[in-house]
Amino acid sequence: MFKKILIANRGEIALRVMRACRDIGIHTVAVHSTVDADSMHVRLADESVCIGGPLSKDSYLNVPSIITAATITNSDAIHPGVGFLSENAEFAEIVRDHNLVFIGPSPQHITDMGDKVKAKKIATKLGISVVPGSDGGVSSLSEAQSIARNIGYPILIKATSGGGGRGMKIVQNESELAEAIQMAKSEAEASFGNSEVYIEKYLSHPKHIEIQVIADNFGNVIHLGERDCSLQRRHQKIFEESPSPVITPDQRAELGKLAANSIKQLGYRGVGTIEFLYSDGHFYFIEMNTRLQVEHPITEQITGIDIVQEQIKIAADDKLSFSQQDVKFSGHAIECRINAEDPDTFSPSPGLVSSYHTPGGPGVRIDSHLYSGYKIPSYYDSLAAKLIIYEVNRKRCLARLKRALSEYVISGVKTIIPLHLRIIDNPEVISGQYDITTLERMTTA
Repeated sequence: MFKKILIANRGEIALRVMRACRDIGIHTVAVHSTVDADSMHVRLADESVCIGGPLSKDSYLNVPSIITAATITNSDAIHPGVGFLSENAEFAEIVRDHNLVFIGPSPQHITDMGDKVKAKKIATKLGISVVPGSDGGVSSLSEAQSIARNIGYPILIKATSGGGGRGMKIVQNESELAEAIQMAKSEAEASFGNSEVYIEKYLSHPKHIEIQVIADNFGNVIHLGERDCSLQRRHQKIFEESPSPVITPDQRAELGKLAANSIKQLGYRGVGTIEFLYSDGHFYFIEMNTRLQVEHPITEQITGIDIVQEQIKIAADDKLSFSQQDVKFSGHAIECRINAEDPDTFSPSPGLVSSYHTPGGPGVRIDSHLYSGYKIPSYYDSLAAKLIIYEVNRKRCLARLKRALSEYVISGVKTIIPLHLRIIDNPEVISGQYDITTLERMTTA
């Protein structure tokens, strides 16, 4: 097992990884930018190293500084967390070239699944259904027109690299196509350095369902059920639950088996998430994330499995400590992402947290780096906390969530807690029949 791990991230996810390390006796190294010197992950780490200025490119994306920090602290491995360098194949390769362990899959798997067109081709070979669309990147307007006419409007133009809704445009008819392609390509180039886009049939009211998988180096692969991540704004998730209120036990078993078998055929190692759109009883592969997911805590709550610890142990070449038969699903869990944003306009709200009080009681978990007197910087993602609720069933989980949200106090900055209170009173959410358009309709009404 590793003696020391450097955590190449910040905020709540850095704290989450740090706690997993401490629980199994591993020392931790925090890296931080100059504006994050007082962050909680820095305060609680065994060691810390400043790696650059406030901008991400100067710190959390500064590969030479991160490698240097790992070297001078005699770290054994680097955990990339989520975002930043977590799905950067070149970084994973550099880590290995410096005789350090990258806690994640192989660079090749990161590369293959990071290219959405290639990932779809791989999924098709593995027998997984994909959304109808182009076989690869679209190189000309005439090609795009031909594909769109064949699959029928509306269509979705998507960047082959990246995610988070960047480089993604919905096209209702042919008159919008040329402008939408140009906008998507420009956005993709600016965000990912790759302007290539492809086309998919736009499914108007699907659910977003993902399957959590874990695989070791010895051919053992398991799935941990599904998460429903359909409540999104601008393709950004803010509310997730497990199990999905619309997926049956038979569907769960079938989809989980398909995902696990596919991962085994790939020879994949580590944690990963296979994401689907669910529409009219059919599941369509859309992408695979080759890292820890922000929403992993809800899966931990209903299975009792520490996903981060398993990820670390697998990277240390341990076998999975349980089999698929050992995985038992119990109860219901919901996660609310508490962003430091205006709940109506969604504009970021950095600043000083003048007071901070978390909800408590049974079944309430908070993953956050906030504290009274902490100043939320303006340079990074606005995620300030994750509120995770567990109960024996969904109805009671929603009731506990409402109580916890009403107790949560974050003063000095705006947060989207008021939006979450609106969400859980929405009839579609209460019934479980919401889809990826629900939140957009709520916030634009």
